[in-house]
Amino acid sequence: MTQWAIGDLQGCHEEFVRLLERLDFKPECDELWLAGDLVNRGPGSLECLRHVKALGDSVRVVLGNHDLHLLAVAEGYGRLKRSDTLMPILDAPDRDELLDWLRRQPLMVTAMIGARRTVMSHAGVLPSWTLDQSVAFAREAETVLSGDHYRDFLGDMYGNTPDLWQEDLSGMDRLRCIVNVFTRMRFIDQDGRMDFAAKEGLGSAPEGYRPWFQYPRPEGAWDDSPRLLFGHWAALEGKTPAARQDAEALDTGCVWGGGLTALNLETGERVFEPAVNA
Repeated sequence: MTQWAIGDLQGCHEEFVRLLERLDFKPECDELWLAGDLVNRGPGSLECLRHVKALGDSVRVVLGNHDLHLLAVAEGYGRLKRSDTLMPILDAPDRDELLDWLRRQPLMVTAMIGARRTVMSHAGVLPSWTLDQSVAFAREAETVLSGDHYRDFLGDMYGNTPDLWQEDLSGMDRLRCIVNVFTRMRFIDQDGRMDFAAKEGLGSAPEGYRPWFQYPRPEGAWDDSPRLLFGHWAALEGKTPAARQDAEALDTGCVWGGGLTALNLETGERVFEPAVNA
């Protein structure tokens, strides 16, 4: 079995198909990890969603901010933006089946690959969180999203506050902060406070802020020193300069004219499929 991790698809279905062909991916024996944002901005959002769902147990998906945006808009919350390409999903005859499957996907996955633990979320994990805390916080939000009252969360999901994690957060503030860490975080300050305005490269960091992966984890917080896979940040072009955590950036901006990157989780080999219109 070969295990591959791929960054944000964002509706780039043609490139996704070409990359799987290049990898000689076989669903019956290989495994695919997808770092979220399956949909939006690219022309094939519906096709991506259908394709990934059809892969069944051979794929592990985490939710990204664009996936959550789709779920919220589908329930009448939030508004479609001019650049969104979600209407084909919202108008599809299998829309309800696709959306029900999507909202039941996790925010974080973790597994032992060989002798090493690998963790994946869309945007990253706060450096101050232990592995056990990260798993528990992800499960808190996932339980709500997959439960009977998920509409209540989607209706109150949008927002930049609270921007600082505190253990005593409760209710929607707690859930929103957890989801923002896993799906929207880029720059944080030394206290872990998140900035949501800066979205470009490292040079766009506000004063006093750095990428989350440039802060060390507390000693003993992650006992087996796992690697952390993430997408979300196309401006990094798959690189994590000056990282003080073992972090692998997977989003190489296919929807922006870059391409899709697949990482072999055993060998570290990277395979790149350029965007059709690059």
